[in-house]
Amino acid sequence: MNSMRVLVTGADGFIGSHLVELLARRGAKVRALSLYNSFNDWGWLEGIDPALKVEVVTGDVRDKAQMSSIAKDIDVVFHLASLVAIPYSYVAPESYVQTNVQGTLNVVQAAMERGVKRIVHTSTSEVYGTARKVPIGEDHPLQPQSPYSATKIAADSIAMSFHHAFALPLVVARPFNTYGPRQSARAVIPTIITQLLEGKKRIKLGRVDPTRDFNFVTDTCEGMIALTECDAAVGKVVNIGSGSEISIGDLAKLIGEIVGAKFEIETESARLRPDQSEVERLHCDNTQIRKLTGWSSKVALREGLEKTVAWFRKPENMRRYKTGLYNV
Repeated sequence: MNSMRVLVTGADGFIGSHLVELLARRGAKVRALSLYNSFNDWGWLEGIDPALKVEVVTGDVRDKAQMSSIAKDIDVVFHLASLVAIPYSYVAPESYVQTNVQGTLNVVQAAMERGVKRIVHTSTSEVYGTARKVPIGEDHPLQPQSPYSATKIAADSIAMSFHHAFALPLVVARPFNTYGPRQSARAVIPTIITQLLEGKKRIKLGRVDPTRDFNFVTDTCEGMIALTECDAAVGKVVNIGSGSEISIGDLAKLIGEIVGAKFEIETESARLRPDQSEVERLHCDNTQIRKLTGWSSKVALREGLEKTVAWFRKPENMRRYKTGLYNV
């Protein structure tokens, strides 16, 4: 990555901001795309080390001409810009089509026009739906169990079509459940942590029996970087996950141990997915990325949760979260 000219879309978000930091520390010349807003707020990029040399630009992946302009003189593109909240996709599915599908089309077209050397398109394990077999390999059937996952399946197909049709040097990175500092409170780990740190004795969750494969955010970012450096990964879909699973109920107990809190769980109907939409089990088969790049998760779940809790304990971070509200 040293001296490479890199564009990160969705750079102002949870994973994107961590990726920007890692790339900048490795000597990459990073152009970070933050979603335009009238407050000129750069999201989580506002808090990164000011000593890091990062070029922040504001815009929107839904604008084709702007994406072409932003991709000028870029060697590598990490495409992370996406609407990701599953519950909100039930009420605003068109927004997901515009950002996730049309936005991806605009980014890959810009990458092709500008002759980028590598593009990593970010997928999600949600495209697999409930596991039919475990662990879940890249050959697992795709099952659109929410409007969000449907748009990500479409976005993955659009991206990969540009590799097959136009020889765009592209990799589809498919992370499982990434967690860590800066994650939205709509995700389960911040939901549990923030409620416990506020002293709640009854925390509100959805179902606690589904299982997930959690990967600490720096491990996810390291996996994405490793894929850009691996020629053999071009044209492939590659899972990024820890290779282990835990139920939401057991996860809550573990976080409770770390926080030092005793609590009960209350099932809140607003947090439940429609019956046919819930993904019951996610467990990653990470064999391919290990063989291609040698990558593996470095941060164990308990260690990652301890780091995440420590970050949330800082008052300046907790102030960013409206813990009394359930925001889809």
